[in-house]
Amino acid sequence: MTAIGLSPVDWLIIAIYFGFVIGIGFYLKKFTKSEEDFFLAGRKNSSWVAGLAFLSANLGALEILGMTGNTFKYGMFVAHFYWIGAIPAMLFLGIYMMPFYYSSKIKSVPGYLKLRFDEKTRVLNGIAFAIMTLLVSGINLYAMALVLHTFFGWSWHVSMWASALTVAVYVTLSGLMSAIFTEIIQFFLIWFGLFLVSVLGLIELGGVHQVLSRIPESFNTLWSTSSNPAQNGMMITWGGIVLGLGFVLSFGYWTTDFLVVQRAFSAKNLHSARMTPILASFFKMAIPFIVILAGLIALVLANDPKSGFHLLMDNGHINYDSALPLLIARYYPEGLVGLGVTALLAGFMAGQAGNISAFNTVWTYDIYKSIINKKASDTHLLWMGRAATIVGIIISLGTAYWAMSFPSIMDYMQAIFSWVNAPLFATMLLGMFVVWITPAGAFWGLISGMVSSFIMYLAVKFSWVGLSLITLSSPSSDMAANFWRAWWAWLICFVVTIVISLFTKKKPKEELVGLVKGLTKENLNENVPFIKRPEFYAILSLIILILLNVYFW
Repeated sequence: MTAIGLSPVDWLIIAIYFGFVIGIGFYLKKFTKSEEDFFLAGRKNSSWVAGLAFLSANLGALEILGMTGNTFKYGMFVAHFYWIGAIPAMLFLGIYMMPFYYSSKIKSVPGYLKLRFDEKTRVLNGIAFAIMTLLVSGINLYAMALVLHTFFGWSWHVSMWASALTVAVYVTLSGLMSAIFTEIIQFFLIWFGLFLVSVLGLIELGGVHQVLSRIPESFNTLWSTSSNPAQNGMMITWGGIVLGLGFVLSFGYWTTDFLVVQRAFSAKNLHSARMTPILASFFKMAIPFIVILAGLIALVLANDPKSGFHLLMDNGHINYDSALPLLIARYYPEGLVGLGVTALLAGFMAGQAGNISAFNTVWTYDIYKSIINKKASDTHLLWMGRAATIVGIIISLGTAYWAMSFPSIMDYMQAIFSWVNAPLFATMLLGMFVVWITPAGAFWGLISGMVSSFIMYLAVKFSWVGLSLITLSSPSSDMAANFWRAWWAWLICFVVTIVISLFTKKKPKEELVGLVKGLTKENLNENVPFIKRPEFYAILSLIILILLNVYFW
């Protein structure tokens, strides 16, 4: 493949960014003196700092390349990932779940499972999360390599290793602290570097209405075609969207995935921790105006033979994830291409740094200290965290090559989430709100949910069963199967956990104080005016969400 090519000015912009990011890692290293500094950034951040980092940890390759490519493939229905598939769960995390997480002073989500249930449930989730994180981490390396491969013409192997080495340096130096600082910088870079793609695309095509009028109705609505899977690009019904994406996958990711929750843990107090996901929700709602719009613009251009625009082909298959890099190459002049490429690389590094900092925490506390070396000192744990970072990135290189085999990284991503996050959300929900759920119920429920989800995935992949058996409708798509599989995994875990809990030993209530609603003293808003409470901003976010869904119905 011929590289798109960069000018000397573009190269200079990219070099300055990489030098700056690595320089931050070296600078912050002197502030990283304890294991709490490395794993939780010292718990010193304001809600704005934690909130931007919270969103940026999610704003990696999945968001930028994956969502743009998925919009090209599925149409406007991809906006559901942002609105119904994120905002309600983010608000629920801030209002209801963060008090349990933050007040218990845990360092990871599996740490909560240990306190609420037992050690074996914690270790089970820790291992599952570590594997999932490394699989997802490979996506960021692959996507970062795709940009280097597309613009620089480097081989896939060189691109992968260059991506990995850069992240390894600055995360290893100061852990979560450097990850959070660079994530905030990357947040603004992504907005300033990529928003112009959509603006220039709209100027060329004549505005939003022109874009929507030049694609089929199945690709330009949110809800009006969701009653019949044959009428929308994703080939799914509203039931799959609401139950699979809006409830299980969304809540399973935003409320239990330590990658994002860890950023809220870094807040300086409980109020700031609760505000972290709520403030992030406003920015999350705006991201479709970058990625969804860009995907629709790419679709219109690709359908117009006169435009000369077409996506890359890999081994005879369309590479949907190439849509955004090719739009940057089309619209940006010399110098601005460097800013666009830097913004893309920034997003991938944000996602990769988030995955690796979450992995090293869960490995160190929930697997290494819990099973291998229970008497490890703080100094030893700090060393182990840095070592885990290097090992995690090396393993991620292997998963990056696997990610290359999928037509869309979003299909790959949602499959992984349906294996781990979906059943975990059932366990967390029952654990936080139902006192009599037992350790045995949680452990076997979690296993049954994860195993059943993976078996359903294999059954569809190898055509043991038809897609319609999972999705309850026909026609159907791989994404529809992901949504419905997540729902079935959640339901199986939920039911098995309850049934086993009815016949097994319960933990004493005094051990559950601070961990279960009803046994926890709540004085979250004493002497705080309503307009300054997290609940006020959550209601405001919810109103905007409803208006967006109605407007794009």
